Amino acid sequence: MTADLGLSVNGRRHPVTVDTRETLLDTLRERLDLTGSKKGCDHGQCGTCTVLVDGRRVKSCLTLTVSVDDREITTVEGLAEDGALHPLQEAFVEYDALQCGYCTPGQLCSAVGMLTEAAEGWPSAVTPGIGADQGPVKLDEDEIRERMSGNLCRCGAYPGIVAAIGQVAG
Repeated sequence: MTADLGLSVNGRRHPVTVDTRETLLDTLRERLDLTGSKKGCDHGQCGTCTVLVDGRRVKSCLTLTVSVDDREITTVEGLAEDGALHPLQEAFVEYDALQCGYCTPGQLCSAVGMLTEAAEGWPSAVTPGIGADQGPVKLDEDEIRERMSGNLCRCGAYPGIVAAIGQVAG
């Protein structure tokens, strides 16, 4: 069975017809030629395929394309604006937060979503005073590590990733 959809990806509208069982990752890569998002484990365990849907982090390998019709999707290709890198992209370069680069698109999208979650006061397992309405969460190294734990890096670039996110977080 197929479905006609109107996907909004990186600020552009894309009419597509997809199989109702097709994942967002496959649609992005195979139909829209947006190959920044990578297929790692294809089971939602590595985070390599992370994109933003309405500003929230999702594993695109587990998300059916039909479930994101008429929602705003942002991939790593959509983070830069007017030719200027996103501050996280700049920080990843500055702190050498990548080695092979395969996980980097998912790391970047996840970090963008994580910064929004922390700013909105979403607690993590290591947030002190969970349950208290405390406003924005301070992103120290423990918070960053916990919040990014769904994104794996086989090369072990974690120190650079944490430092880059910490710099952007302030």
